[in-house]
Parts: sequence; C-alpha cells; structure tokens
Amino acid sequence: MAPLDIYLIKPTRYDDDGYPVQWWRSIVPSNSMACVAGIVQDAVDRKVLGPDVEIRYHWMDETNTKVDPRAILRRARKAGSRLLVFMVGVQSNMFPRAVDLARVFRVAGVPVCIGGFHVSGILAMLDEMPPDIVEAQALGISLFAGEAEDGRIDQVIQDGYAGTLAPLYNYVNDQPNLAGAPLPLTDLTELRRMIYGYATADLGRGCPFECSFCTIINVQGRKSRFRTADDLEAIVRRNVTAGITGFFLSDDNFARNKAWESFLDRLIALRAEGIKLHLVIQVDTLAHKVPNFIEKCVAAGTDQIFIGLENINADSLESSKKRQNRVEDYRDMFLAWKKHPVIITCGYIVGFPNDTRESIIRDIEVIKAQLPIDCLYLNYLTPLPGCEDHKRLLQAGAWMDPDMAKYDLNHRVTHHPRMSDAEWEDAFISAHRSFYSFDHLKRIMKRQIALRIHRPNMLVHRLLGYRESVLSEGVAMQESGIIRVHRRRQRRHGLPLESVFVFYPRYIWKSLRGTARMWSTYGRLRWMMRQARRDPDRLAYSDAAISTGDTAANDSFLAATRTTAHAAKRHAAETARREKAV
Repeated sequence: MAPLDIYLIKPTRYDDDGYPVQWWRSIVPSNSMACVAGIVQDAVDRKVLGPDVEIRYHWMDETNTKVDPRAILRRARKAGSRLLVFMVGVQSNMFPRAVDLARVFRVAGVPVCIGGFHVSGILAMLDEMPPDIVEAQALGISLFAGEAEDGRIDQVIQDGYAGTLAPLYNYVNDQPNLAGAPLPLTDLTELRRMIYGYATADLGRGCPFECSFCTIINVQGRKSRFRTADDLEAIVRRNVTAGITGFFLSDDNFARNKAWESFLDRLIALRAEGIKLHLVIQVDTLAHKVPNFIEKCVAAGTDQIFIGLENINADSLESSKKRQNRVEDYRDMFLAWKKHPVIITCGYIVGFPNDTRESIIRDIEVIKAQLPIDCLYLNYLTPLPGCEDHKRLLQAGAWMDPDMAKYDLNHRVTHHPRMSDAEWEDAFISAHRSFYSFDHLKRIMKRQIALRIHRPNMLVHRLLGYRESVLSEGVAMQESGIIRVHRRRQRRHGLPLESVFVFYPRYIWKSLRGTARMWSTYGRLRWMMRQARRDPDRLAYSDAAISTGDTAANDSFLAATRTTAHAAKRHAAETARREKAV
C-alpha cells in the first residue's frame, strides 16, 4: 500500500506588505509543533493505518524554513506517497497565511487540516462562524478544535489517508488528561535554525483566572491539567542526550501548577547529576508568596522569567478581570526575584479603557524609576478571537480590523474610547522608545551589576532583541530573528506580484539598514556594559527600584500609581461631560 507523508507545518504571518515574516534564524520554537510531533510519532509507533502502511512525518516551521507546497507535491508524486497536511498551532495572525498555503494543496486534492488557537477560540466562543473560517471550509479545509491527545489524532490520520477528512473535529470542550500523554519532541534540524537552541515543554494546561483579554481560559479551559515528574524527566533526558540543556516551560503560569514542587525537585536532582539545565518560565505576580517557590526555581536552573504585569493601574487590571495582580505587591515581588540571578521580562498592555497617551508615558516613567524590570514586552490591548473582549466587541457591533494578520499584539486593531487612533499608535511606540532609551538601558545594567546578577551577555542580547525588533523590523521580539528573508513569489493571495525592479531594491535596502542598525545598537550596548562593569563604584550603585526595605520607595511607587489612576478617572469624567454636552 502507498506510504503516507504527513507534513506538520507551522505557518508564519504576513507583514504589512503581504510577505511572510521569515528569518535565516528565528527565536521562539513552537511548543504546539513539539506536542503534535510527539502525538503523531505515537500514532506512527502504534501503526494506526495498519502494519502495511508506512507513515512518515516532516516538520516545517515557516518562520525559518521555506514552505513550497508545489515542491512538496512534486516530492510526493515522485515517491509515490499520499499526502496529509496539518497546519499546526495556527494563531489568529497566522490564519490568512495558513489558508493561502492550504489552498495550493486543496487545488491538488490534498487533504489539509488546520488546528490551533484561532480555530479553537472561535469554536469556543462564537455561535456564528466569521468570514475567514467560512472561506476555509468552502475550500474544503478541515478544522481541528481543541487538543489532540487521547488518541484523537488517529481518526484524523485515518480519514486523511482515505481522503475523507471531516469538515470539523471539535474537542474544544473535552480537555484530555496530560499525565502519561505522548511527550513533546524536538526536531534537531529545526532547533539548529533557532538562535538560542531551547527546547519546549508544557507541564500543565488551563488557567484558573478569568482575564477578559486572554484566550487560554476558553481554549484550554479553566481546569488545570498536568504532566507528571516522570514525564518531565523523560523529556529532559531525551533532549540532553541530543545535547540540549535549555528549556522553555510554556505553561502560561507555572506557579499555579499544583505539582510545581515535584517538578522542581526532579530538575534539582538532575542538576545534581551534573546536567546543567537552563530554564525560562512564566509566572504570575503572586508566585513570590508561594513558600520556597523562587528558591527552588533558581536551584532547578531558572535564569529567565516572564511575568504578566500588564499594567500598574489597579482600575485597569480590575476592568480586565486580572484581579490576581495587586499593584501594592509589585515592588516586593520584583525584589524577591532580584535576590537571585534571574532576568525579568514583563508583559505590559497599552490601551486599557482609561488610558491616555499622557498616562501611558507617565506610567512608563514610573516603571523605569521604581521597578527593577529588565525587559518590557509592550502589547496593544487586542481583542483576540477566543477571548471575552472579542466576543463582547463583536456583540456590540464595534469596529475590529477584519485582517487577522494584524492580530499579533503589535498592531492596533480596534478603536480606543479615550484616544484617537493616531494617539494610541503614538503612545505605543513612544512607550517603547522611552523604556528602551539608552539612558534607561544603562540604568538596567547598573542595577544588574549592583545586585551581583552575573548575566551580562544574556542581558545585552535580550535588550538588543526587545529594542530593535520593534524599532528596526516592526515586529515583536518573539517573532523576530536574524536576517529577514523576503520571497517575492510568496506574496499574500490577492495581492499582485511585484516587479523585480521594485521588490529587490527595497528588500536589499531594508535588509542593509536593519542589519546595520542592529549591529550598531549591539556594539553600543556591549560598550555600555563594559563601562558599567569597570566602574569602581559599581557595587555601591542604588536607586529606588532596588532599594530593599525602603518603605519610602514603596510609598512613592504607590503614590505614583494612584496619581495615574486619579488622572485617568478625571480624564474619563471630563470626556463623558463633553460628550453629554454635545
């Protein structure tokens, strides 16, 4: 019988000119790809198509790999195999690109199934399908909603081999148990196309909180589910055998994983064997209150953490139902982490309803002066399909940009109640420029040295990435990379093919300009770090952000946040009065 070639394709998104965002080397590996690869490998091992059918799967992450559907079709014909294409981990901003890739396969009669947060979020929250989903179904594309563990992939593979994919496989309301589930796999060829070479692992899914801008609670559910410590050890040992010791734990909130201690104890034991693990984890603002949590994270190899700070205005946090974030605890939380050699990155949202351009810039100045954050990941408040905000705006008939490629948190996709579109966009880029000004980056370096956090190279690289991804390339750090790749013939469906005399001069100029700017900034940051480390008074440096036990500094921070909140309320009241008068 004919063998089956399964292509696992993680599509990228289109940029504003209609070209895929691709790099020679990208940054963030896809945990969805790793999980689906593990699930498919398990199906292969179990011979779900019977003992006589060979199944082969191929891993392609389009952020760093050219995906050419016609070349894939030619290879399959030459090999005499059947094809089945899975578009894996497709977020809303990737959906247009996923459909464009799929339409080429569909013209050739190849079955295609798209899964990921966009499809799952839509199915979880909406009763009526939006135009992009309707278009995909009209092309004969199958949709997979939910998670693929518990053998659910078997039916899809069997139907795909028979050419009878169902229009929809909907498991969004039936979350599987993760304990003992197939483990995520790492593709070594793919990892060599990454800058940092970190593997991924998810030890838990689901979130107990109810933030209105979050899709996770509606896609993965409010009930948390976990792998086991034995699963974790198996993941680590398999990767270490291949020379991989860096791991990104993709749990949305590792501190809420009820088995966190057993996981960390197991990692500590592995480090005692001589395995030098390095971890990146995501935690909430309450993690420092969990006894021994920070100490064990650091002992297990954690040197980078991501915290969803979101805002320093308590009213904004309350309006988005992120009630677990308590502004009055922020300084204590950061200082608890800063007792250890970790680099802290915080997510921060620009554009809550009470925000103004002035309040946003003022808040950034407060953060710079009084919170020891190393990197700030700024996002627009975005109504992602699958979150409560999106459903509410849709039901209210509010305008939302119909182009899903812009739903990357780095584009404004709706209107703001207090700011004009131009003011909101200016506030976003001004906030980024302010935080990543060279004066403030020098201050961040001085803090790290004074706190004896010996991560100079790591800090320089992170500051470079977060600063220049936005300023040089117009993308977020997580979707950036080294050397942007443009392919003239891969332009978005419906847009004209540009002339070589237009495309290549612009591409070459942008590449040279971006590369020159990146190297210039890198050299300046290296020089700044060298100067800071050679300063004879470097260990005596102190400021309000790193002054431990300084009640005055804490009072000053809280007073500043209250000033911001009061100013926002006054602005809202004045706007309401003007609107009423009109």
